[in-house]
Amino acid sequence: MTVNDDVLLVHGGNPLEGEIRVRGAKNLVPKAMVAALLGSAPSRLRNVPDIRDVRVVRGLLQLHGVTVRPGEEPGELVLDPTRVESANVADIDAHAGSSRIPILFCGPLLHRLGHAFIPGLGGCDIGGRPIDFHFDVLRQFGATIEKRADGQYLEAPKGLRGTKITLPYPSVGATEQVLLTAVLAEGVTELSNAAVEPEIEDLICVLQKMGAIIAMDTDRTIRITGVDQLGGYTHRALSDRLEAASWASAALATSGNIYVRGAQQRSMMTFLNTYRKVGGAFEIDDEGIRFWHPGGQLKSIALETDVHPGFQTDWQQPLVVALTQATGLSIIHETVYESRLGFTSALNQMGAHIQLYRECLGGSDCRFGQRNFLHSAVVSGPTRLQGADLVIPDLRGGFSYLIAALAAEGTSRVHGIELINRGYENFMEKLVELGAKVELPGKALG
Repeated sequence: MTVNDDVLLVHGGNPLEGEIRVRGAKNLVPKAMVAALLGSAPSRLRNVPDIRDVRVVRGLLQLHGVTVRPGEEPGELVLDPTRVESANVADIDAHAGSSRIPILFCGPLLHRLGHAFIPGLGGCDIGGRPIDFHFDVLRQFGATIEKRADGQYLEAPKGLRGTKITLPYPSVGATEQVLLTAVLAEGVTELSNAAVEPEIEDLICVLQKMGAIIAMDTDRTIRITGVDQLGGYTHRALSDRLEAASWASAALATSGNIYVRGAQQRSMMTFLNTYRKVGGAFEIDDEGIRFWHPGGQLKSIALETDVHPGFQTDWQQPLVVALTQATGLSIIHETVYESRLGFTSALNQMGAHIQLYRECLGGSDCRFGQRNFLHSAVVSGPTRLQGADLVIPDLRGGFSYLIAALAAEGTSRVHGIELINRGYENFMEKLVELGAKVELPGKALG
């Protein structure tokens, strides 16, 4: 039998127990790699995970003349941008089609080359993530954008100049775009209603090490004073709080006990509070956090997602699987991505009782309440989950399906697992280390 690397057989019903490690955040590391384009000297990035998004950005950087090589320690990259050059359009498209990260190359390439090309963008299908924010921002800096059959061609004939920008929503991607463009733009840029996620702060730390002047106010305002030149940086990426929370939810759903080495309390405080309310237990030390199911019944909760410092939307999907095992009715109000609850239909096929609603089942301001999106859910539990055929819809939904399959009775076939490699380093090896019974068809893993 040939091995199908995109299908995973999961034999459920066993608690996950043991230790795994999380490295640098998926939502920071690729962006820090892009930031290296802005420098006049090499940069060193540490704690880099081996995930697909990192490989995509590495390939794109190399296409543009950046030398990328391993550093002295595991998980370290040395990025040398001293010979940046234009790349072939077809090569860019081949590398970038499965990722949205290339949009962040615009500002750095406009500064270094005077032009940039962005192909059609991919990414997870969890709702609208319009690139209009990005292009609107770049136009305000002075870029011109020409739509072509194969993508968008950008130029800055008069250079890029600082400006005042107010985002209609605190978009992480648009905030990153402003930061990566403003640091070398002439004058001062003031960004209002900015995203302030820990990964944004870490990117600011990277840029400051390079010589940027960036101030963050308490009212979501970021002020960037453009400088003439940036150097390199040496930086250890903050740990991936989203991956850590996924493993925490897996421990809860499978009645397990997982020590997540590298997990950090400060960036996970909102998640930890919710985890405790549900009935999960955790213990924090200097090296990581241990998450476990302490026995007894899990408790239903009311939960609303929000931008940082609220409950992150990427925490929601894995936790919903655990909430299928909680007693009573849990209410989920998703306010960030309008289609993120679509993954629950597969959970219902496994035996969960989840009802979706178009109304806002919560008090937070929400963009979706009058727009006919199924963005609220009521989860009734506890329910027994049964193994099923599952097709992964997106990164976090995909990992959530893995959790459901591990918690279920019987065997599940999980299709499309390659998508999980976008954000979870060596996830199959980690599953085996935790005692999961999983196998690729034709090749046993554990």
